[in-house]
Amino acid sequence: MKSSGRVELTIGGVAAHFGLATHVLRHWEAMGLLAPARTGAGRRRYQPADLYRVAAILRAKQAGLALEDIRAMLTSDPATRRGILRRQRDELAGRIAQAQTSLVLLEQALACKHGDLATCPQFQALLADQVRHPATAHPAPRTPDRRGTRAPSAHKAT
Repeated sequence: MKSSGRVELTIGGVAAHFGLATHVLRHWEAMGLLAPARTGAGRRRYQPADLYRVAAILRAKQAGLALEDIRAMLTSDPATRRGILRRQRDELAGRIAQAQTSLVLLEQALACKHGDLATCPQFQALLADQVRHPATAHPAPRTPDRRGTRAPSAHKAT
């Protein structure tokens, strides 16, 4: 729909465009992540800038940011935003390093010809640090708690 030469979308149009449920967009609006324009009848009308904001929210969620951090990233001053982004970058780099280590372990396990994988010298070499120092070799991944802050956990939440 066009109004004064600008493209505007309804909440349903935006939800369909990004493969989201409309209640997700309403929730993000309630959290202060989105602020679409309203018609005289109170219906939401999303402008092109709103679409970029939705895309930024989705990308930030993929990177592991909590919605509270995303709101702060989108609404805070540049110094606060940089602090949030640096912290998230460091956490993401740690997760990438853990994933790369896990990939090497899986590749070694796939290449192993031993009947008992735990007796394979090459496989054991990959796990030697963890056997020697179990608490420090591979710390538990950090997942968001209910408040959106980072808390250690024994397993990754799905």
